[in-house]
Amino acid sequence: MAELLKVIFDHEGIFLHPTPDEGSPDQDLLVSGSLRIIEKDAEILVEYRPLEDSVDPSNMLCAGQDSSSVVEWAQCPGEKSQTRQLLETQQSYETEWDMVNAVSFKKKNYTNGESSLNHSHERSRWAFSVNISDLKSITVKEEGWTFLILQLKDSSSSVPALHFHQGGSREFLDSLRRFALLTESPEDETRLLVSTPNKALSQSFENLLDDNNFGLIHKFKRDPYVATLGGFSKVTNYIYDALRGTEEQQQRPPEEVADLLGEVIPGLEINQQEEPGFEVITRIDLGTRPQVSRVEPVSADYWSKHQDPEGRIENEAALRQRIFKGGLCHAVRREAWKFLLGYYPWTSTLEERKSLQKTKTDEYFRMKLQWKSISEEQERRNSRLRDYKSLIEKDVNRTDRTNRFYEGLNNPGLTLLHDILMTYCMYDFDLGYVQGMSDLLSPILFVMENEVDAFWCFVSFMDQMHQNFEEQMQGMKTQLIQLSTLLRLLDLAFWNYLESQESGYLYFCFRWLLIRFKRELIFSDVLRLWEVMWTELPCQNFHLLVCCAILDSEKQKIMEENYGFNEILKHINELSMKLNIEEILQKAEGIYLQIRSCKDLPHSISSILGFDTQHRVSSQADSGSRPVQQQDACSNGHCRDNRPQNSCRGVFTS
Repeated sequence: MAELLKVIFDHEGIFLHPTPDEGSPDQDLLVSGSLRIIEKDAEILVEYRPLEDSVDPSNMLCAGQDSSSVVEWAQCPGEKSQTRQLLETQQSYETEWDMVNAVSFKKKNYTNGESSLNHSHERSRWAFSVNISDLKSITVKEEGWTFLILQLKDSSSSVPALHFHQGGSREFLDSLRRFALLTESPEDETRLLVSTPNKALSQSFENLLDDNNFGLIHKFKRDPYVATLGGFSKVTNYIYDALRGTEEQQQRPPEEVADLLGEVIPGLEINQQEEPGFEVITRIDLGTRPQVSRVEPVSADYWSKHQDPEGRIENEAALRQRIFKGGLCHAVRREAWKFLLGYYPWTSTLEERKSLQKTKTDEYFRMKLQWKSISEEQERRNSRLRDYKSLIEKDVNRTDRTNRFYEGLNNPGLTLLHDILMTYCMYDFDLGYVQGMSDLLSPILFVMENEVDAFWCFVSFMDQMHQNFEEQMQGMKTQLIQLSTLLRLLDLAFWNYLESQESGYLYFCFRWLLIRFKRELIFSDVLRLWEVMWTELPCQNFHLLVCCAILDSEKQKIMEENYGFNEILKHINELSMKLNIEEILQKAEGIYLQIRSCKDLPHSISSILGFDTQHRVSSQADSGSRPVQQQDACSNGHCRDNRPQNSCRGVFTS
């Protein structure tokens, strides 16, 4: 039976520097060869094979510590920003140099007594193959180039250090991370400890991640948003497996798992104590869930009937309710979204809106000119702007490219997407650009088809979503806690099942919350869901009830199939593009009505859904007193101070 062989990584120009202690008769001998990571019969191997000829170091120039002593070398322009990366962010010290014309190879001259057979034997003695499960650690060193020292678990065996004179060590380590968890040693920051799951878990991980996402664990530690958008649920799966260890080992206590997850996932520490203000929820009889129906989308005629002769919107509350129940037809969206997002005040006249648009147009292009007019020399001294620009350019080229509005080369839609995101960096330089924001802008620009209008609507949406993208991820942490609290009320048995499978933290919902289901729904359904949520009906944090509705539809399969941690994450991830938004909205509204009708509702639930605020406002209205001005709030449960005048308003407090 033929062996199954798959090459995962292959790089030539890797050198060994044999010493007399390692049996090299020639003190100046350098062995050049190729390094591969291969999958062979379900085993992952690191394999080194010397090339045909050894290398005479007298004919090789390379950049040493004192680069001024090097006669012939050039730094690759595309890799300038990659040099001297910190270990805690890159987990490898890498100085990539372009060695074009700086490395030459010379056949070693053999004397009379050295035959080709001896030459072949000399080469084969330096070849080695190591199973990654036998690796204990990898030490990353620099001598003007990077070299790696592989330490085996069997201390009686050793392999030579691998010298990457022509770069490639970063790619090697990233490829290795597909099959092993590399963590920095607490005693030595240059040493990476190698942890490999058992074979079943390794195969599971390989099936979950495609070739484009193999560095997710490493990327997540460096930037949780980047990794989330590439497949958060997938990487969480592997993180957990790596922490849990083999099946034969005793399972870690929940507190220890929480601590370890907190170390791997910055900003998402797990609070083992009850969150202040959140009481323990026991089983509550919620009664029967009402059946809910939805209506046709708001038409252009219906919309125009709600405007007076001067263009003011009449009966805003009824119009919001109608949009919540049916959404908008596409012909109305361009105008209606400006009201829903707070760009246009509901009470404004047509003339007032024209004046506002003129003012906002001037303001937008003043900010756009700020980054457009920066010279190359200025940009070289502004690393943050450079980083924002680089990330935006990468993301724009892969955002909704299957949508006709963004498909093809030199698409003007892509240019607008780029320019709006760059201008937003000028508007909010503290936040700048974080991956995922292009996903939030894309549908808005698609609907507006206007650069200025799209920008200001995006600004309003970002006012709601801002804390999702902040470095501490406090908005995401709060939403996950709130979602868990709601689910515990709605179905304690299901919540207990998830808890028993170490899934009670609901990390598999992370991407849903981060970019509001943008990667879970087809494009037209994203438009429908967002406009429904922007009505701010029927309660605050309605998007959490949308999450509950999806989980409610999937709980039977999850429990009947006895899904474990791996299977739950995989199942939820595979729901992408298979969800029916109208059914979800019906169920989410039914859940709201079911909770709303419940007597003696826990205070934590009332606080999450804003029932306390609604009750206070309605009581003040009934008594004829003027309602107290509520603090502006975001839909993720956190408020931002000093909001712009055009920002969308909420009715809840954290």
